[in-house]
Amino acid sequence: MTATTQAELLPARPRDPYVDFLRALSLMVVVLWHWAFTILEWRVDGPHATSPLGFTKGLWLATWLFQVMPLFFFIGGYVHLRSWERAQSRGVTMRTFVWRRMRQLLLPAGAVLIAWIALGTLIGAYFNLTGVGRTIKLIVSPLWFLAVYLGLIALLPVSLWLHRKAGLLVLIWFGGLAMLVDVLRFHNHIEVMGWANMVLVWGLAHQAGFFYQKIVDAPRPNDWALLWTGLFGLIGLVGSGLYPGSMVGVPGERFSNVGPPTFVIVALLLFQVGTVELLRPKMAVWLERPRWKRTNKLINDFALPLFLVHTTGMALFLFLVWLVFGLDMKERANVDLGWWLTRPLAIIGPLLCTIPVLWLFRRLQKGGKQPVLGPSKESETAIAS
Repeated sequence: MTATTQAELLPARPRDPYVDFLRALSLMVVVLWHWAFTILEWRVDGPHATSPLGFTKGLWLATWLFQVMPLFFFIGGYVHLRSWERAQSRGVTMRTFVWRRMRQLLLPAGAVLIAWIALGTLIGAYFNLTGVGRTIKLIVSPLWFLAVYLGLIALLPVSLWLHRKAGLLVLIWFGGLAMLVDVLRFHNHIEVMGWANMVLVWGLAHQAGFFYQKIVDAPRPNDWALLWTGLFGLIGLVGSGLYPGSMVGVPGERFSNVGPPTFVIVALLLFQVGTVELLRPKMAVWLERPRWKRTNKLINDFALPLFLVHTTGMALFLFLVWLVFGLDMKERANVDLGWWLTRPLAIIGPLLCTIPVLWLFRRLQKGGKQPVLGPSKESETAIAS
């Protein structure tokens, strides 16, 4: 029996709206977090980004829920598996499949990156400004995870082969190797080893997505087991003092749990997968309602394009505020009650400035005959189609 025939015999599964929702939600959380909690300080060499995490007691706990990149890579693994099954049944080769997915993500992300590099070079040269390089770096820095995602797509033939040959053991191997990397990095002071976890930790999250359907079909106590295993792991690793409490980078911390990722992200993955699975029954009911269906479709149509240009909109907003109100970013923001109460405004301003950029971005996409980065017939979620 050929591989194509085997794929054709796979049982057809209905589209899972919860997958679309989680994918879009992951991107939206990142966008809203950047808009609401990024604090810019202008120094001699240009802008530096910080956040209230570094000086607000206990706020790091929020990152256990809102650092959603592990969940994003997990969902991506499932989507790639399902998309490949369908493509294989149509006779598409693995090479073609991988290239199509890389191209459809690389082109729009690359366009944003190239546009800002070109614009920054022209502005810096013409006006002889300092800090332009750091400004461009901050604007395009959220694209780092798309670079990792593209790498995981390129490695899809290897990861699927490992999944077929070893199954669950692959997750154990990746987790064990990620821990060994941390030992070499922190105990033996081989800092460069940490970058191996960009593949091991995020690869583990992506590989775990191949088991998505089994997790969904498993009894509810299994979801609680995932949640509590991850939560106890987080408490133990962070409480021991070995790792920072925040799941995002915080200026002043001795190192970041995500740049490069540490083993603690594995515990975070388990905690988040257990959490979203426990929420699934209620969310499944909501997502069947007409209003929620429309909302789910809307955020999936715009989630990825919005992510790609949200820092552009934020930069435009800050420039306008500086131009009109003379915003002084050389002084550190006073994070008091008033600052917290204005967080909704901190979202509205960048959103309004992002809308025209988003409109232009989508027009250029359509003019270039590139697919709109929303759900398509070929895949269950835009990021992989």
